[in-house]
Amino acid sequence: MPDERPVNVEAADREKVMVLTRLSIFAAVLLAPAAADAATAERSRFGTMPDGTVIEAVTLTGENGVSARIIALGATLQSLNAPDREGRVADVTLGYDDLESYVGKPNYWGQTIGRYANRIAGGRFVLDGRTYQLQQNDGTNSLHGGADGFDKRVWRITNVASGPRASVTLALTSPDGDQGYPGTLQATVTYTLDDAGSLAIDYAATSDRPTIVNLTNHALFNMAGEGSPTSTLSQRLTIPAARYLPVDEKLIPTGELRPVAGTVFDFQQGRLLGDGLRDGRDPQIVVGHGWDHNWVLDKGTTAQPELAARLEDPASGRVLEVLTTEPGLQFYSGNFLDGSLVGKQGHVYRMTDGLAFEPQKFPDTPNQPAFGSARVEPGRPYRHSMIYRVSVAPAEAAR
Repeated sequence: MPDERPVNVEAADREKVMVLTRLSIFAAVLLAPAAADAATAERSRFGTMPDGTVIEAVTLTGENGVSARIIALGATLQSLNAPDREGRVADVTLGYDDLESYVGKPNYWGQTIGRYANRIAGGRFVLDGRTYQLQQNDGTNSLHGGADGFDKRVWRITNVASGPRASVTLALTSPDGDQGYPGTLQATVTYTLDDAGSLAIDYAATSDRPTIVNLTNHALFNMAGEGSPTSTLSQRLTIPAARYLPVDEKLIPTGELRPVAGTVFDFQQGRLLGDGLRDGRDPQIVVGHGWDHNWVLDKGTTAQPELAARLEDPASGRVLEVLTTEPGLQFYSGNFLDGSLVGKQGHVYRMTDGLAFEPQKFPDTPNQPAFGSARVEPGRPYRHSMIYRVSVAPAEAAR
């Protein structure tokens, strides 16, 4: 006998719709474009310190061929690979291939610099009426935080993430009195790579006592590729700054904010590196052995990173843009690379083989109140956001 129980057609239809919806969602997930998770972060072993500490590396890779490798020693940008207009990828940063060289032949090649980047005159400053004496590792000056600055410390890797943007966060505790600086400082740096070729570097620091902080990255770039026989003299640099800081014979700013107009320090409209680097008629080129000065960025201090420099290699088309929230940019033309150090792939590095663009507060700010303040105190953390953005200029744009 047939089943004559009433059938709830409306409920049956709802059940079918729910099943189809679930299948659609599942299919959408499976077929979603991979670009949403294209940027990857991969941990690996880079080497072992003399005391047995294992140094890890994290490689961030975007879908456009750009990749960055960060190592825990010095929270260092060990490599930045970028394609040219033909798609050929090259490492555009100077450095070493192995940990032993970073330990045994230290240099400022991609490291995180702190507590205070650049020079402090006499290695001393006054804070709240008390004089603090720092290590004097640059003649009578303190340079880049001292002989045992943040660039030589093993940082802790606290977070690694893949996704639309790949990132790694590293942390360091600097105790009270470290290199002469007051206060226990908790510092972090986060490297984040997106699929458009932007490597963001975000610094943060807190202190339990008033102190001074000025963090930056000291990568040296050659957009033709590190070790290129053409060096950087044929590359074009733009710096949006109408003034710079002249220095004395010890490379300490004199306090003057000098106009760049009519000098070899004028990069406002862009100029080739070979135009002016050897111009000994400018006493500032002589005292710095080239460019090793701080430019006063027109934008000043900003809430979000804005353009501080643009470097283009017309032959390959590779372009580097440097953006920052800080008011100054130290541009260093690799003046002290003298061929005595052998870097990646056995390359000997010479003057102009690499260029440093170090966004920061002005050098010697703690001793020159007109430059602003580098003070950090409890409840008022330090922050600095900067970006290394690589891209390719089309052939018709090459100059």
